[in-house]
Amino acid sequence: MANTNLFKNKYKLDIIKYKYLWLGLTMLLLIPGIIAIIYLMSTQPNHAPLKLGIDFTGGTILQYSTKDKIGTQGINQIRQNLAQIGVKNPIIQETSSSGQSEVKNLVSIRTAFLGDKESKDKANEITQVLSKDFEGTELVSVNSVGPTLGAELLKNTMVALILSFILMVVYISFRFKFEYGWIALVALFQDALFVIGIFALKGIFQDTTIDSLFITAILTVIGYSINDTIVVFDRIRENMRFLAKKHSDDEIINASINQTIARSINTSATTLFTLLALYFFGGSTIKDFVFAIIIGVVSGTCSSIFTAGPLLSIAKEYARKKTSEAAL
Repeated sequence: MANTNLFKNKYKLDIIKYKYLWLGLTMLLLIPGIIAIIYLMSTQPNHAPLKLGIDFTGGTILQYSTKDKIGTQGINQIRQNLAQIGVKNPIIQETSSSGQSEVKNLVSIRTAFLGDKESKDKANEITQVLSKDFEGTELVSVNSVGPTLGAELLKNTMVALILSFILMVVYISFRFKFEYGWIALVALFQDALFVIGIFALKGIFQDTTIDSLFITAILTVIGYSINDTIVVFDRIRENMRFLAKKHSDDEIINASINQTIARSINTSATTLFTLLALYFFGGSTIKDFVFAIIIGVVSGTCSSIFTAGPLLSIAKEYARKKTSEAAL
């Protein structure tokens, strides 16, 4: 049941009073990313809004066996040496394989798609690079994934993202009202756009590419964001049910946000502690994945407070005006 003493004390944060300011700041933060997305779409041959990794463009996997373990420092050294011979954004992973008599240390290097002749020449160059720093380096296998398979994966990924958006809007519209549904969609789109914009900037200035893990991060961000938004909407709906006769819509929305803001921040903070630990102490292969979720968690928390609430206030204000005009 709603707290009837909710309005006796002043709000700690008067979000609705400055709703246009918050929405304006949000747009301001999105502009650099939008510019970067437009720039990449206009300059890249595939017109993609991000620089696509080999998961989506195809790639070649070269697997080597080494005498000794390489470790994190060795992987970083390999990445630097490969950059010097023109191998950009390789995915390097170290594993082990148990044979009949010994345990072999294996290193997997994934690069952009190489043709038959190009693959042989590049494999020789990479072998020379590894042999300089690690004894007993031997090429075990070379496997290539063509661009066609990568394009199919990209298509399926886009379908999955679109379906997730649609299903979430349908769910919120069914549980609440349609106006809540489209507002939630705007908040979700804002969070996804913010993450994509940051990675578009990273693609331009740091040559960062995205892979299937990035799509996983986007879907995770969408799920986190919608959960936060539903908590705020649920409190607004409950307070509207019991307090609508005594207080205005803006008062109820503002008070509801203040009721849930501590919960949102605390949940985000505990999540960020884990993500930051993974970012600084995890492997380099998951750094971009974790970074995307960190951005999304922060954006999702802010959108549930500074985007969803103010947009709902504007929607209700517009509905009141339409009702008043119809009554005249």
